Amino acid sequence: MLQTKKYQFWFCTGSQDLYGDECLAHVAEHSRVIVESLNESGMLPYEVVWKPTMITSEVIRRTFREANNDENCAGIITWMHTFSPAKSWILGLQELNRPICHLHTQFNREIPYSEIDMDFMNENQSAHGDREFGHMMTRMGIERKVICGYWEDEDVRKRLADWMRTAVGIVESSHVRVVRFADNMRNVAVTEGDKVEAQLKFGWEVDAYPVNELVDYVNAVPDAEASALTDEYYDQYLIELGDKSPSEFRRHVQVQAQIELGLRNFLEENNYHAVVTHFGDLGGLKQLPGLAIQRLMADGYGFGAEGDWKTAAMVRIMKLMTQNMENAKGTSFMEDYTYNLVPGKEGILEAHMLEVCPSIHDGSISIKACPLSMGNREDPARLVFTSKSGHGIATSLVDLGNRFRLIINEVECGKTEKPMPKLPVATAFWTPEPNLKTGAEAWILAGGAHHTAFSYDLTAEQMGDWAAAMGIETVYIDKDTTIRGLQNELRWNSIYYR
Repeated sequence: MLQTKKYQFWFCTGSQDLYGDECLAHVAEHSRVIVESLNESGMLPYEVVWKPTMITSEVIRRTFREANNDENCAGIITWMHTFSPAKSWILGLQELNRPICHLHTQFNREIPYSEIDMDFMNENQSAHGDREFGHMMTRMGIERKVICGYWEDEDVRKRLADWMRTAVGIVESSHVRVVRFADNMRNVAVTEGDKVEAQLKFGWEVDAYPVNELVDYVNAVPDAEASALTDEYYDQYLIELGDKSPSEFRRHVQVQAQIELGLRNFLEENNYHAVVTHFGDLGGLKQLPGLAIQRLMADGYGFGAEGDWKTAAMVRIMKLMTQNMENAKGTSFMEDYTYNLVPGKEGILEAHMLEVCPSIHDGSISIKACPLSMGNREDPARLVFTSKSGHGIATSLVDLGNRFRLIINEVECGKTEKPMPKLPVATAFWTPEPNLKTGAEAWILAGGAHHTAFSYDLTAEQMGDWAAAMGIETVYIDKDTTIRGLQNELRWNSIYYR
């Protein structure tokens, strides 16, 4: 499910023909060397494809049109090796509908002090060629990423790799389709939102189905298939029977296997990438989907609880942005539950009734089947674990009525001081930056939700770049946040986005 197209990024080098054929030959050679080095570095998640030097308006326009029509092209990387008159780029930039990164670098690391002459100066003009190009994109109001530094440096390649993942999130956003079974939880504000505006801004399709259409898929799953998947569960996870007999416990678990298979079939046949459920409308389902949803999230599907389609779409996008990432620590739907306010040990216990993605687990994963007071159904089986320690980001996309706002809080994940043997759900424990009091106050002032799309593997910068490309407001809460500063920022933003 997580696999997408074999995306590529086109490397477009700018120049002009005033300096002669020898200079242009050097420009082409140098850009090829850079592209080959980037691809051989092993640091980039996607292939960089070299394109012939951009000299004329016709070449630039044709190349960008081809990029628009190539479904595997996820973005453009530009670099002005020499001076490239920016008016030549106008028509191409006007038509380009792919994310763009302006790589501000030069082929040589050091000035060749003893040999430098005017021929060298004419050939190596990134210092002002990129400024000419940057001016035009600013004048045209084009949202882009600017990365400055030497192309062989690890930090430049790391930032380029991060941007590539963001670009995939931008391109894939227009492909996200969310299915909602039932409506939002009654009288809850933050999970509501303008689905038409979301499709205009993000490209998301958000559709609703009666839950009993899902029930038909679940009931159509053969018992043998559900039993075989249950066997896989028993092989992969620890079994904690609690007060249930082995046969009764297995029956509860097999209900979730049947739901998983039915839900997978529904999502695949109807081409949906994220799903929303609601404990208040389960129709003919025997259990609230728990273990089933957790495993679907682990495979790359987005999820939101109680009708929260915005978070479901964000989880899907963030999982796409982290696909094929080495040593990934995980991305999940999450919810703020309760605080630890002991001085020096402050933090937020994160969990949900059932649905936390096992991609973030640390240590063993158990299956438990325990009562759930909401939903009026039998005890649902779920995966229970604790999450990893480390740095992460919690994001909340909220609809303020006149605009969307993405709130991004950097958090430090740790372990609870003591075990919680009576809590039968997956949990995380984190402290928001800059500290619990300021972070929580800032989150509330910004209008953040209690549901979040959380990731260990993405940065605040990446998600901010995604939001900028979508044309929406971004609020960062991090180590530099102060309440006075945040309040002023929110006031300024309200004017800018009016």
